[in-house]
Amino acid sequence: MIAFDMLVAICLVYVALLFGVAFLAERRGARGTNGWLRSPVIYTLSLSVYCTAWTFYGAVGYAARSGLEFATIYLGPTLVLIGWWWTLRKLVRIGKTQRITSIADLISSRYGKSNMLGVIVTLIAVVGTTPYIALQLQSVTLSFAVFAAAGADGPWQPTDLKAAAFSVAAGLAVFTVIFGTRNLDANERHHGVVTAIAVEAAVKLVALLAVGLFVVWGIGGGAQATLARIEASPLAGMPLAPGRWIGLTFLAGAAILTLPRMFQVLVVENEDERHLATAAWAFPAYVFLMSLFVVPIAAVGLAEMPPGANPDLFVLTLPLARGQDGLATLAFLGGFSSATSMVIVAAIALSTMVSNHIVMPLFLHWTRAGATMSGDVRKLVLRARRLSIGGVLLLGYLYYRLTGGSEALAEIGLISFAGVAQFLPALLGGILWRGATRAGALAGLTFGFALWAYTLFLPSFGEGAVMSAGLLADGPWGIGWLRPQGLFGLDGLDPLVHAVVFSMGANALAFTLVSMLDFPGPMERLQAAQFVNVFDHSPAGQGWSQGRAEAEDLLLMAQRILGADDAQRLFQRAAIDQGKQGYLPDPTPEFLQRLERKLAGSVGAATAHAMVGQIVGRSSVSVEDLMRVADETAQMMEYSSQLEAKSEELARTARQLREVNEKLTSLSVQKDAFLSQISHELRTPMTSIRAFSEILMENDDLPPERLVDYSRIIHQESMRLTRLLDDLLDLSVLENGQVSLHPQPVSLSDLLDRSVAAAGGGSGGGGSGRASMTIRRDPAAEQVALVTDGDRLSQVFINLVTNAQKYCDAAEPVLTISVAEEDGAVAVDFVDNGSGIPERSQSIIFEKFSRLTDPRKAGGAGLGLAICREIMLRLGGAIVYLPGQGGAAFRVTLPLGCADAA
Repeated sequence: MIAFDMLVAICLVYVALLFGVAFLAERRGARGTNGWLRSPVIYTLSLSVYCTAWTFYGAVGYAARSGLEFATIYLGPTLVLIGWWWTLRKLVRIGKTQRITSIADLISSRYGKSNMLGVIVTLIAVVGTTPYIALQLQSVTLSFAVFAAAGADGPWQPTDLKAAAFSVAAGLAVFTVIFGTRNLDANERHHGVVTAIAVEAAVKLVALLAVGLFVVWGIGGGAQATLARIEASPLAGMPLAPGRWIGLTFLAGAAILTLPRMFQVLVVENEDERHLATAAWAFPAYVFLMSLFVVPIAAVGLAEMPPGANPDLFVLTLPLARGQDGLATLAFLGGFSSATSMVIVAAIALSTMVSNHIVMPLFLHWTRAGATMSGDVRKLVLRARRLSIGGVLLLGYLYYRLTGGSEALAEIGLISFAGVAQFLPALLGGILWRGATRAGALAGLTFGFALWAYTLFLPSFGEGAVMSAGLLADGPWGIGWLRPQGLFGLDGLDPLVHAVVFSMGANALAFTLVSMLDFPGPMERLQAAQFVNVFDHSPAGQGWSQGRAEAEDLLLMAQRILGADDAQRLFQRAAIDQGKQGYLPDPTPEFLQRLERKLAGSVGAATAHAMVGQIVGRSSVSVEDLMRVADETAQMMEYSSQLEAKSEELARTARQLREVNEKLTSLSVQKDAFLSQISHELRTPMTSIRAFSEILMENDDLPPERLVDYSRIIHQESMRLTRLLDDLLDLSVLENGQVSLHPQPVSLSDLLDRSVAAAGGGSGGGGSGRASMTIRRDPAAEQVALVTDGDRLSQVFINLVTNAQKYCDAAEPVLTISVAEEDGAVAVDFVDNGSGIPERSQSIIFEKFSRLTDPRKAGGAGLGLAICREIMLRLGGAIVYLPGQGGAAFRVTLPLGCADAA
């Protein structure tokens, strides 16, 4: 027999292993190297938190007491997962778009961001989950008791198992505080916790399968012999109760949606909506394996163990009875994993709900300065969550002590299932029915919770604990039809079915009737549209008007919740989007909505709405919003979509107009410079011609050599003037489409040779002292035969080579000319190694008046690239600037129809 202190040591080592796994996962998540942490496998394994100590230990006991009825606990979630497309997908999408942190946050946000609803849901969740936490503590305590009662030797023996339960609760609280409250943003993923739960999922599955295989082949004598034992056992004759089957399947299906821990892993921890598709088949497969050996273990246990043995513990006692200490230890770790994973996730979910919906609203109410006072609210919220974790586990422990540790684990679990199922009408109604209202949700939750507590929860404490024996037997004041487990004289119903029928019936009826009689406010209607039509309208609805908010106050408040760095990044990004510098954007309704959604990830939707409201002063709905809310027809929904599209189109148009205006402004400056330059270029030769002509006219006795010099100057200036006028005329003809092209077969290589020679390739350009430009070419790639106007194409090449010589500012200028076929065209690239053209100027270099340098430095009127563009347009090709090449880079392209490989 394994020593008890050794068992404790194994538990401590196992917990240390979980700490290590969680720590490594947190570090990988912080570094961003967490690809496998975001896999659907991890997500599916995290859903195994549904399989608690109830399913590990209690399912066998349930089968021993009620036969196949235990299967309903697996059937309900299986049906919900298989139908994930209709419900779960919508919940996950809402969770992401609304930054939902808990089930309380979702319900309060849906119904107008009502914090009262958040408080009620939080209280119901805490009370409803308390029995479940007590169940986990009881299972761990009972498993310790099995080893202690079996005579395990060792210096450390448990003297009080209830004290052991307290130690377990304290240890779980420490683990949860360390890895569950590291970040304030509850909408962030708890990679460490989720990974640890995935490891525990594998451990408990392996442990239960190992015990099952041992029972069937090690004790039962094989599959056939075990089946014979099952047929001969009391399980075979146990009747099926249709009412309980239906009720339990319903409760189990509701639990997968409404249990706070399941909502946490299913919605909040979801990394990718597509993971649901994997979980839809993988999770049912997982629970099938978990339930595979439940009946064999129960049947063999009833036959092998002495009468009166607790069937909830057959998973442990059967291996121990056969001397399989190692297998029993593995089974103990499986049960320990089942219990601890549930407690950890439930504590995280409930602590988030308590801090967001109880602590923070009270803080805002008691602190008159509210959201604008100085200080760091992050510490307050984190401290509240950590204390809430301890408080939740303490409540579970107290319930365990007060109820005396009821032996039937399944019954305790079903009490919790029925409690949290009260969220179902408000939850499903909120995401499926736009007519559901806050008043209806309040009425349904109140009636449902009250009847659940009266008919099931309070009687679970036993006679005399909370309810007297007389009240349970005769009803209050002797009114028999008000007996907790026999309302209206319905004595024949099973107590659980009785409680479910009355609590859920009253809940759904009150929710529906009050919603139909009530009319929701504008905020409720806006949220309803966002939730019900989440796939059509994922962005949140407008909720704020331009108020008296100061950006500094909003930044101060945001820094206290999000931290200085995150808040400043958010505000700086918003300012940039508005075209402003610094960290203070205009508090527009769009920005306020964006800020509120960011804060909601840390303190919940209702509290975030209240904090922004304290600064802004009011939330309002515009006339357009009211029109959209009041309209319920498809025509108006289409009209709203068109308005949204028009708004986006107007925003794009405004942006394009700003860009065009900037371009026109730049061109206007270029035009002024051009006119000044062209005036100078025209005046200079004309002045020279006039001056020397007057000299010739007025001096008849000039020496012959002077006559030759002056005549040469007049001729050169005339040619200069002619070239300038030719450029202007050439550009005008090209633009007007009056140019005559002469296509003929030419060689690209010959054209480039001629162009480089004409441009003085290899000589320096741009002034004395400049190094000679090196031109690099690939003769083999240039062997392309073209059918085009060679003179015009050479004109383009010459201009590009000349520009490179003039403007390349590298110490050793190099021009690379490369030829390639690309996208059905022949491309010729001219790339130099200079500093290139600034990004702001790249859009105007092909304009007629574009000059990027002082015209006097390089000469010319700045018409070259404009002429090149027009030439390539007439040739059926194009010339573009290539950014990101290191220097100035131009690409000349001709379609393959104009080119053939030589």
